[in-house]
Amino acid sequence: MDLLKDKVRPLYFRYLAAAFGSALTSSIYSVVDMAMVGQYQGPDGTAALAVVAPVWNIIYSFGLLAGIGGSVLFSTLRGSKGARHEDENEYFTTALGLAVFFAALWWIVIAFFDTPMLRLFGASDALLPLAQDYVLPIKFVVPFFLFNQMLAAFLRNDGNPGLATAGVLAGGIFNIFGDWFFVFACDMGIFGAGLATAIGAAITFFVMLTHFFSRKCTLRLVRPKRVPLQIQQIIVTGFSTFFIDVAMGILTILFNRQIMRYIGADGLSVYGIIVNVSTIVQCCAYSIGQAAQPIISRNLGAKEWTRIRQTLRYALYSVAAFSLFWTALTLAVPNGIVRVFMAPTESVLAVAPSIFRSYCISFLLLPLNIFSTYYFQALMKPGTALVVSVSRGLVISGALIYALPALFSPEALWYAMPVTELVVAVFVVWRMAQYTRTLGASQPAKQPA
Repeated sequence: MDLLKDKVRPLYFRYLAAAFGSALTSSIYSVVDMAMVGQYQGPDGTAALAVVAPVWNIIYSFGLLAGIGGSVLFSTLRGSKGARHEDENEYFTTALGLAVFFAALWWIVIAFFDTPMLRLFGASDALLPLAQDYVLPIKFVVPFFLFNQMLAAFLRNDGNPGLATAGVLAGGIFNIFGDWFFVFACDMGIFGAGLATAIGAAITFFVMLTHFFSRKCTLRLVRPKRVPLQIQQIIVTGFSTFFIDVAMGILTILFNRQIMRYIGADGLSVYGIIVNVSTIVQCCAYSIGQAAQPIISRNLGAKEWTRIRQTLRYALYSVAAFSLFWTALTLAVPNGIVRVFMAPTESVLAVAPSIFRSYCISFLLLPLNIFSTYYFQALMKPGTALVVSVSRGLVISGALIYALPALFSPEALWYAMPVTELVVAVFVVWRMAQYTRTLGASQPAKQPA
């Protein structure tokens, strides 16, 4: 696949298919875990996994920081005429070093400080033992989850998106079977779900590692010449994508604590399901961004403005399709979705429809706002991407999570994300139109050297 010469439409949709498969399958880990645990242990199991959810956001976000930040710079350099492969691979080497550092850091935190961490995330005395049982097998494979995010980003930018998908698919298929086998057949309960997830992550890692033994691979370990500068560039470029995931973890913590304060355990169990559905919707948006980013970055380096606009058009079509599908589904059959994830009580079924129909209207604009961060990053506009991520992920949303129930009613809490997505979308549309209209009208931002 030639990102500079192949027709944009088939190229984009080929990358979208690969990225969608990879992103969707990765979300299967938490979705299947919650469905199996909810059926086995009821609402308490679902609520316990809602407490654990920020762990995934933290791990994935640091993998994306190194992977997206490094791969955007890698691909932009490759598209620039006269770039040397050694220059590109300096960013790969530096990104890998960052990933190793982050993996070691979070491995220590999760392995030795799980109890205070889970307490911080909202675990009550009743939920803490269940959450700890799930996390126990995860402790042994924390680096795999982070490396999988980092490697997938570089594989897509090195012309092998199919292998990234194959790796995630292999791990996801095992996770589906393993959840059933360990949770029910072996009667391990929530511990079995964590074990299946841990093994699935290891399978994904080793499948993606085969890229480095193939002829397609141009990724090499080289000696970086300006490590501090390259680390800074990677962090600046990747920070907005990093913040999307880490902010989702922060918001989950804030929601967990506010729900337990104003609404109670039934509301938390429903929110645990919404977190998983939202993760799937977010993964759909990731796939659009991950499909468009290599094409846009490479063509930005080559100054192929028309190809960038064409890629954006197809990406926006995809955004609209995912937005309409997920909004319609969640509003139409909320209790049907609840039954997939747990064996619900009558009290849960009573409150779920109103919670879903308040919160999930945010899915109309969520894909656009998340995709925009990838678009701004690919255009080397990290500042704008950061504004979107921080506003959406913490500033506006965090303020509304505390303000709405205090000023109006406890149920107003569920409108925090719809209002946030609307405000952010106004800014996104303005900036996206401005940058796209001026492509080629002036010299693009200075490329990394």
